[in-house]
Amino acid sequence: MTDQIQITDSHCHLDFPDFDAERDAVIDRAVTTGVTRMVTICTKLRLEPQVRVIAEKYAPVFYAAGTHPMSAADEPLVSVEDLMALAKHPKFVGIGETGLDYHYTSESAEIQQKSLRIHIEAARQTGLPLIIHARAADNDMARILTEEHQNGAYSCVMHCFSSGAELARAALELGFYLSMSGIAAFPKSQELRDIFAAAPVDRILVETDAPYLAPPPYRGKRNEPAYTLHTAQKGAEVFRMSWPEFAAQTQANFDRLFWKAAAYEAAA
Repeated sequence: MTDQIQITDSHCHLDFPDFDAERDAVIDRAVTTGVTRMVTICTKLRLEPQVRVIAEKYAPVFYAAGTHPMSAADEPLVSVEDLMALAKHPKFVGIGETGLDYHYTSESAEIQQKSLRIHIEAARQTGLPLIIHARAADNDMARILTEEHQNGAYSCVMHCFSSGAELARAALELGFYLSMSGIAAFPKSQELRDIFAAAPVDRILVETDAPYLAPPPYRGKRNEPAYTLHTAQKGAEVFRMSWPEFAAQTQANFDRLFWKAAAYEAAA
């Protein structure tokens, strides 16, 4: 047993080439800092085999897969059956990331929305949490998530949440979770921190989105799962909790939402 505080990086991209030269060391550093679990995200289904291999190789790593909205127009349209087949793997714990991104790829809004609804149905049928990427699409995102929830309940995390208060409220009203990334620790992100502070703390996760969005003091450098610590410590400040209390709360939140990862660990 250890007295070290434990946290989970609920969203990273360990298959990206940024980590090819030192993936072993990156995962070791994470574990050393108390990041004892990582969910690595596949953003294009044709790359799922290489993401799966990482989850199979490293005990602390789980994985999820889907078609990123920015790739929705360029990749084959995923099917519910495709995702359900992948979900049979014992370390496959979430559906996505999927969502809407109108900042760079607004021209593909229609296919993004179609892809999103397919992922939602897969989340509904598997019982696994949906992992949502949302950028510059708050109105459509809130509308689709709500419409689909009325068609049948499903669970969801708004990954790397940096949207507006209205989308936060819509997601929380549906019982969804908000995930804090390094953006929440940036000095100029007070408005975002206020949105998080207004949310129930039992609906909060932490993540890196590594290799992107490193929190201070590493901002501008390659992010990695070990840096989840810095975002989580900022989260403790936002919720006016002690660091051990906030870490324990986010662990409980992760276990509740990513139930398959918790069950896998319990059985190990």
